[in-house]
Amino acid sequence: MPKFAANLTMLWNELEFMDRFAVAHKWGFTGVEYLFPYDYQKEHLAEQLQKHKLAQVLHNLPAGNWAKGERGIACHPARAREFQDGVGTAIEYATALGCKQLNCLAGIRPPHLDPSDARETFIRNLQFAAPRLKDAGIRLLIEPINTRDFPGFFLASPKQALDIIKAAGSDNLYLQYDVYHAQIMEGDLAATIENNLRLISHIQIADNPGRHEPGTGEINYAFLFEHLDRVGYTGWVGCEYKPLTNTTDGIHWIKPFLKA
Repeated sequence: MPKFAANLTMLWNELEFMDRFAVAHKWGFTGVEYLFPYDYQKEHLAEQLQKHKLAQVLHNLPAGNWAKGERGIACHPARAREFQDGVGTAIEYATALGCKQLNCLAGIRPPHLDPSDARETFIRNLQFAAPRLKDAGIRLLIEPINTRDFPGFFLASPKQALDIIKAAGSDNLYLQYDVYHAQIMEGDLAATIENNLRLISHIQIADNPGRHEPGTGEINYAFLFEHLDRVGYTGWVGCEYKPLTNTTDGIHWIKPFLKA
């Protein structure tokens, strides 16, 4: 059965962020992920991880002004210096937290920017980041995000992401496969995972529609988890979903899988 990581950005929002580590441990999680660590001191986050015996599985590179709707800057030509500075900051945090994977959000393409220029910028930024992360012992991931929930997001499908990975030509660039986003944009989940297993370094889950917990929608997660075992996926599965009511009432779906 896969290793599950609790996404502390999405889960237990009824609690203060620093209190969510203890609850994740209580529920049997051994790993956590969240969008960004940068609002907190590295030492305080590391203390929570150590105290509750949790692995820091993943976080994102700095992604611009999230509160104002930015969802990454890696495809923005005018933000290249900001992106490069963010790579250094992310490495510092990941090193302090023992995190071996960082995700790069491509961002929403500015309306005036030609798609080919956005692609070239994104690839160039990945080529800057990938070797620096490799030197630090960290994998670089990219994540396709559906354009129904996030109109204009540049990296929109696993197929496009695999093309970008090939074009970047780095041996330290991998795919973060979010099942929810992939179901909306492409479907064909099991085959895509099996055929690209070598490049998939992290998986995230939520059901569709609604992006709620597994069991609330159309995706057969019992089958999919068994499929991950069959094809030999050994990475983490991040629970990045929006609870239908609250986290504790909805999280009982995971009990049999954590025991397994």
